[in-house]
Amino acid sequence: MRIDVLSIFPEMFDGVVHESILKIAQDKEVFEFHAHDLRSWTHDVHRTVDDSPYGGGAGMVMKVEPLAEAIEAITALDARKPHVIFMAPVGRQFSQAVATKYTQCERLLLVCGRYEGFDERAFDWADDCLSIGDYVLAGGELPAMVVIEAVVRLLPDVLGNADSIVEESFSASSAGLLEHPHYTRPAEFLGKTVPEVLLSGNHARIEQWRKEQAMARTKQRRPDLLI
Repeated sequence: MRIDVLSIFPEMFDGVVHESILKIAQDKEVFEFHAHDLRSWTHDVHRTVDDSPYGGGAGMVMKVEPLAEAIEAITALDARKPHVIFMAPVGRQFSQAVATKYTQCERLLLVCGRYEGFDERAFDWADDCLSIGDYVLAGGELPAMVVIEAVVRLLPDVLGNADSIVEESFSASSAGLLEHPHYTRPAEFLGKTVPEVLLSGNHARIEQWRKEQAMARTKQRRPDLLI
């Protein structure tokens, strides 16, 4: 998979894509990453990417011309047509299901919003628009990083143990529940012990305990998932 990012702060991605899972995935040549500076497609001395909104109001709006020119130029860099995703608070909610769907794409292009958002006409170049939550950040760079990691870790051969993603929270096999609690050594720490069932070796009992704990945790922390 190839992932491109369009941003006025492309250097923000340097540390993220060269560490941990994303670095491993690139080393394995499972995915390649390219960041692009939107200002490279401006044509004035100030490299302007925004302007005041028609009709008045606070803030600035990202101009359509450099966005359209950049998306078309980046698209032409590879024979694979990208699925173009705008990152903005007005987008639909990102989820594990969306991440899983994106693993079927050969190429993604994430466009990071800033200021008060995009000129509405820019959405003509978008295949999707995503938000990672009901809050507003300074820009779409951090949400884009979230989407990239969520998608890449699901690609084949990225994780050392493919079973790691099978029963985690929000996965298809989790039945919509949060993941059950986990424990590891030592068996006792500061007077708190690992549940005896996990030490029993009885896999049927362990599986039942995990299901019960997943339900209890979901009721406590995310009751909205049970509606």
